[in-house]
Amino acid sequence: MKRLIPVVLLEVLENWLSGRFAFVKWHDSHSSVFNIRFGVRQRSVLSPYLFSIYIDDVGKLCDFRNGSFVLLYADDILLISSSVSEPHSLVTACEKVLLALDMSLNAGKSCCMRIWSRFDKPCANVCTHDGRQLSWVKELRYLGIFIVSSCNFKFSLDHAKRSFYRAANSMAMVKSGE
Repeated sequence: MKRLIPVVLLEVLENWLSGRFAFVKWHDSHSSVFNIRFGVRQRSVLSPYLFSIYIDDVGKLCDFRNGSFVLLYADDILLISSSVSEPHSLVTACEKVLLALDMSLNAGKSCCMRIWSRFDKPCANVCTHDGRQLSWVKELRYLGIFIVSSCNFKFSLDHAKRSFYRAANSMAMVKSGE
């Protein structure tokens, strides 16, 4: 409603997303049926858009004047700051918005990386609101791309090359007979 979506459309979406039930199938076994109270339908055309609207407030954390940027793609969030003193406040602000949306930051999958002239120097710890420390890494994966800590923005194709050669080496070589 904050985004001024017509009430009729909101009612259609509410009806479409409520009253959903599911069960888990594993081999020949089925779980009991349960109600799905949260989330969007998987593989639905509307789901990415609805999720984007839902987490749009995270994207509003950008402060171009101070060099803070937020990149959102599905449930992947990349926080970028122009100084090493900013990551902690950016993570804190992001967590605050996520908590208001009944979501949380996964500290086990989150990390920090430094790029630029002092990329190899130690940085202050960045912690979540509940005290979990985010690790500083030399390489991170975002949307399948491996970004490398370096004095310039740099990415690595090593993982893609390994995957390609692994797939190519596993193919059977067939020679047609004459």
